[in-house]
Amino acid sequence: MEASTVSSILAPGALLTVVGAVMAAVMAGAPGAHALRAFLIARGAWLSFGVAAMATLGSLYYSEIAHFPPCEMCWLQRIAMYPQAVILFVAAITRDVKAWRYTVPLSAIGLLFALYHYQLELFPDQPTMCSTEIPCSVRFVEVYGFVSIAFMAGCGFVAIMALQLAIARARRFGGGVEATRAR
Repeated sequence: MEASTVSSILAPGALLTVVGAVMAAVMAGAPGAHALRAFLIARGAWLSFGVAAMATLGSLYYSEIAHFPPCEMCWLQRIAMYPQAVILFVAAITRDVKAWRYTVPLSAIGLLFALYHYQLELFPDQPTMCSTEIPCSVRFVEVYGFVSIAFMAGCGFVAIMALQLAIARARRFGGGVEATRAR
């Protein structure tokens, strides 16, 4: 499959995922959102894993199949994302209610790298830590005029943090056995 085709699938997916995750985090504490809270308690860990897995597979596709060489910032974002696929998978299987302790800090660090990388793409005429061999300012993907690989990575990190917040809020406001175990 062509990189442009994959990008035309991943870019709207990243945008919809981050919007959905943020909306879930906001709505999880709303009165009357019982069905959303129940869904997040039952499936939120799997959703978080899905985001991390797709981000991991997407980055591997771009480097190993599309042959886009990862820059220094890409590697730092990978270091923050790849372990989360494993952590969130184990958390979903074991129903670990405290996975946020590991995933939120990793996502926050990854988001900082993604934001820095994205601004390097937007404003390429600045000094960077990146090598001249594989500059961080090169956009291998550009969808809708603003979505790049760094932007999609940032969406992944925000979505994971928002989903973890949504799960925590669902447990807090949801009551019952799951909320008690989370405290």
